[in-house]
Amino acid sequence: MSTKFVKRGVLSFALAAACLFADAQEKHERYEQQLAGTTLSFSMEAIPGGLYNRGSNKSDKADEKPVHQVKIDPFWMSTFEVTWDLYEPFVYKDFEVTKSVDGKVAAEVDAVTRPTKPYLDMTFGMGKEGHPALAMTHYNAIQFCKWLYIRTGIFYRLPTEAEWEYACRAGSDTEYYFGDDAAMLEEYAWFAANSKEQTAKVGQKKPNAWGLYDMMGNVAEWTYDQYIEDFYQQFAGKVAENPVAVPTTLYPHSVRGGSFESKADELRSAARMASDPYWKQLDPQIPKSNWWFPEAPFVGLRLVRPVHVPTHEEIMAYYDKAPIKDF
Repeated sequence: MSTKFVKRGVLSFALAAACLFADAQEKHERYEQQLAGTTLSFSMEAIPGGLYNRGSNKSDKADEKPVHQVKIDPFWMSTFEVTWDLYEPFVYKDFEVTKSVDGKVAAEVDAVTRPTKPYLDMTFGMGKEGHPALAMTHYNAIQFCKWLYIRTGIFYRLPTEAEWEYACRAGSDTEYYFGDDAAMLEEYAWFAANSKEQTAKVGQKKPNAWGLYDMMGNVAEWTYDQYIEDFYQQFAGKVAENPVAVPTTLYPHSVRGGSFESKADELRSAARMASDPYWKQLDPQIPKSNWWFPEAPFVGLRLVRPVHVPTHEEIMAYYDKAPIKDF
């Protein structure tokens, strides 16, 4: 698909979107994103810009040190983890047609590259309606964001690792966004102690102070960053402004928040996790799929929309990086 074709299609959606969201953009407030021509929607919370202390001095984890100040620009983040209700129409074109009011999909949307159909039930029997989408690769998650961009004209992307921790903390400086007492986790998260080894429908536990649900547990969440164990070292004694470890290799990428399989310590705001080739160990395809992690039914995603919008060319450069083959 040519850039010219994409741009023309995106701009037609963007014109309509501009009318709907100009007020929200100016005021930086919560809004509901409708996908025109479908019954699908999702909500976005307004996250204020500010400073926070990233990392933890109470942990023995080397990758969380040194604690340092980070300055973050304002953005929006999705209220909930992306569910199968929204993700499945991206995976399956025929399903997208059933969710369209007129039974049609616009040509520019139809032209977006979609995942290969998984050879497994990617819900792993844990539930679909209202449950978080899961087991997609980092590349898959970014292509889903592109699909949303073509549909809405709004630049949706993965959070940076710094944005994710900032949003999770929601102004707190404790181990969890509700405090330091892990005994309270069951009020806020689905994790190893209460999940019965499966995901739950999103939004059933208490949110953090900024209205974000399931930031801890249920499914871990992709960030955009390459995982670099000693990444924080360069910021010792400094203020890092919108830091990001731009990914250049297939492994590892940073994953945050812990999942339904995680122990309490792994749900802390500062806790870091890295993707692993093991997540595709049983994939029978050669080369292995760019789209799915059959051994990672615990990884999902959450969306971010920046207040400061990049150019169209910068946006497409974000989306259109060629996948790295996984042998």
